[in-house]
Amino acid sequence: MNKLIGSLVVLAGTLLSATAQAAGGPAIPMDTFPAAKTKDLAALQNGAKLFANHCLNCHSATLMRWNRLQDIGLNESQIKEFLIFGDQKVGDTMTIATPVKDGKAWFGKAPPDLSVIVRARTSFDYKGVDYLYTLLRGYYRDQTTVTGWNNIVYPNIGMPHILWERQGAREATITQIAPSDKGLVRTVTTFGVDGSKVRTSEPVSGPTKEGMAVSFKPADPEKARQFDEEVADLVAFLAFVTDPSAASRVRIGAWVLVFLLFFTAVAWWLNSKFWRDVK
Repeated sequence: MNKLIGSLVVLAGTLLSATAQAAGGPAIPMDTFPAAKTKDLAALQNGAKLFANHCLNCHSATLMRWNRLQDIGLNESQIKEFLIFGDQKVGDTMTIATPVKDGKAWFGKAPPDLSVIVRARTSFDYKGVDYLYTLLRGYYRDQTTVTGWNNIVYPNIGMPHILWERQGAREATITQIAPSDKGLVRTVTTFGVDGSKVRTSEPVSGPTKEGMAVSFKPADPEKARQFDEEVADLVAFLAFVTDPSAASRVRIGAWVLVFLLFFTAVAWWLNSKFWRDVK
């Protein structure tokens, strides 16, 4: 029975991984998201600004209300003045005016609601925050796609690189080692800053593992580094949107543990007093 259960678990994990890759899942290792950002109010507030200015044009977050942003240190006046565009109220949910049919016509499918995107992108292989952190930093120019952009995590992604001006131009090099009729072959594909593609292939000799590696050469390294920081802020905010009560649960949990320790000490003391004369 234990072997059967173990086999079913392995099979389920394999099927989920295969399904994720078939749906545009990653074929490369995910970069590690700087988790400290989720506790940094300044980072969360900057992420909220980036979300409102760049993401909320196409993506909604209908399970989140604007007034919940008070949990990251913003007051109603700041939310209304700097984040809300149009006639929405602070108590409204984060909705958009773009009709679903228009989004589907423009991008091939309707842009997803981002209310629980971090949880939705979490799998056995990687965390949702790592996936989004790598995805948003994984764009490169590609003249062969409809939008002129491609992505190392989600090949032929329908969403263009809306933050490209903040990141700056860069060259991408994708190295892939895969089997062929003549053994392992190393294929190196370079995409220039204009999206032009150059590909070379050569057989691989000696012990070499299959896999894919990606490297980027930014025109402005400092601008690219700053962009990575901004993406981390945005992903931290998306993690907050997915689970806005996470921080309060941790605080409450700490106090619950303190109470239980105190109650245990008092109960032990009372027990010793009540039963001290009983042999």
